[in-house]
Amino acid sequence: MAVAESTPRRTRPRARVEARELVPCYRAGDGPASFRHGMPEHERSVVDAALAILGRYLGEPGAMFDSPGAVRDFLRLHLGAEKTEVFAVLYLDSQNRAIAFEAPFHGTVTRTNVYPREIARAAIGHNAAAVILAHNHPSGVARPSRSDEVLTQALKSALALIDVRVLDHFIVTGGACTSMAELGLV
Repeated sequence: MAVAESTPRRTRPRARVEARELVPCYRAGDGPASFRHGMPEHERSVVDAALAILGRYLGEPGAMFDSPGAVRDFLRLHLGAEKTEVFAVLYLDSQNRAIAFEAPFHGTVTRTNVYPREIARAAIGHNAAAVILAHNHPSGVARPSRSDEVLTQALKSALALIDVRVLDHFIVTGGACTSMAELGLV
């Protein structure tokens, strides 16, 4: 038997990108658009367990969110497959380490009501120095709407009163994750 030499895979970066895109598709359910459709039950349970572990690892207290890419991966894992709008907040300490991730507001397919008072209360309770806001667009369009811009500015103003910085607001879909900070809207 011959021993094959180990060579670095040139496709590794592409494989990571494809995996990031497939996770929300998998979590979307059993419809024909999901690759989960037709997957044997034992394989589903293995993938479900792996996703649960990955979700806990990425969001565990102390996890470092030091790049938009790390935040995008985390948010797409948690919000990308939601069927209705969900508004979530990632609470961070002064070193941008995760304190908590909460999704306190759930709405319809086109909107959700967000209450700045509740976010401020939770930020104080977690002793957060900063937050990253996020919500999904079940429509699949990852562009911020005018109401998203207005809400972001209102939350930024409200949280500034208690010395909590809004670092970013992400719009999440199954296939994309848009940073409002990168667009100059935060």
